[in-house]
Amino acid sequence: MDIKPMKILIVEDDIDDCNRFVECAKQRNDIEIVAITDSDIDALKYVKIKHPEGIVLDLELNNSKDGNTDSLDFLERLKKLNLLYTPIVIVTTHVNSKRTYDILHRSGADLILYKDQSNYSSNNVFNKFINLRKVAQEPTGNSIEEVFQDESKRISECIFNELDLVGISSNLKGRNYIHDAIMFIIQNKDSDTGIVQYLTKVYKKSPSTITNGMQNAIIHGWRVSAVEDLEKYYTAKVNYQTGIPTPMELIYYYADKVEKMI
Repeated sequence: MDIKPMKILIVEDDIDDCNRFVECAKQRNDIEIVAITDSDIDALKYVKIKHPEGIVLDLELNNSKDGNTDSLDFLERLKKLNLLYTPIVIVTTHVNSKRTYDILHRSGADLILYKDQSNYSSNNVFNKFINLRKVAQEPTGNSIEEVFQDESKRISECIFNELDLVGISSNLKGRNYIHDAIMFIIQNKDSDTGIVQYLTKVYKKSPSTITNGMQNAIIHGWRVSAVEDLEKYYTAKVNYQTGIPTPMELIYYYADKVEKMI
């Protein structure tokens, strides 16, 4: 059975180190770098979007443009994402402090690599990931792919539940369009594909058919639902002239709401 490359997120502010990781990954077939960032804040977003199996976490991010200068709090914030799996985290650092290392281990770091050691290299870091991956894999446990499928199912159920609350029920054709659009936004934040463009490819329908289907589903929901329910479950502003949200307004509202819920 072919083993898929291990997906790695690089959180590093040193451009030379980043380039070395990239060049090293090109020489291997067991590692895939899914994203590189110098921001611990952006790294959390990438974790939710890219689902990396491993994270290289530089402790000192002094050159970060929009993140913190150190990543000590990253591990605690990672736990609060409530992921359905646990990424392997290797911290890299120039700091040689037992106290700092103890804090990192208590926070969830799997391994700490001292950058000033003679044997430190990007290849060595990747080798550590592969070894930890083998230890972490349980013969009876779910694969990463199965975990992601479970996560998608959880997101899907959450979306359908939210749509039910505002009267966009399962008998409406546009409901599935709306559902798939919300899923697409949550899971493909870096995609250049437009929402309607994506839906036309999936359903083999014209853009006008897709848009009208979504709009009709929204009109139906706002017509049959009690005003109190709409105000409670859909808290975004609605155009005072039409009294209902547009498809894009509703889709982006629920993408943001559901993402925060999960």
